[in-house]
Amino acid sequence: MFSVTVRDHMMVAHSFRGEVFGPAQRLHGATYVIDATFRREALDADNIVVDIGRATAELRVVVGELSYRNLDNEPAFAGINTSTEALAKVIADRLADRLVAGALGEPARGVSAIAVTLHESHVAWASYERPV
Repeated sequence: MFSVTVRDHMMVAHSFRGEVFGPAQRLHGATYVIDATFRREALDADNIVVDIGRATAELRVVVGELSYRNLDNEPAFAGINTSTEALAKVIADRLADRLVAGALGEPARGVSAIAVTLHESHVAWASYERPV
């Protein structure tokens, strides 16, 4: 299995519901470093997994839809705890939708999986991987 990873970052505000979250139940900010990994069994005709420039641009689009927002006020997240794990899934799903729609180019349709890792800090991160 081959893979290519591109990176970006985002800053959001949000709060959580539930005693397990302690002080994070209050509105707070979070800065994430985001790694998006594209996987495929065989390289395409150009010997690549996906065009790195296009993958970087599409990750930027997806992250831009979330950055500098209070996620508590976003209709897409109504009633949802926007945990690191949940946000990794949202980003992976949105990237997969863009890939299927052709935004990463026709050769990228050979990508079989996308994994997204959100780094909360240098000591904690969460990932979500899905087939395409």
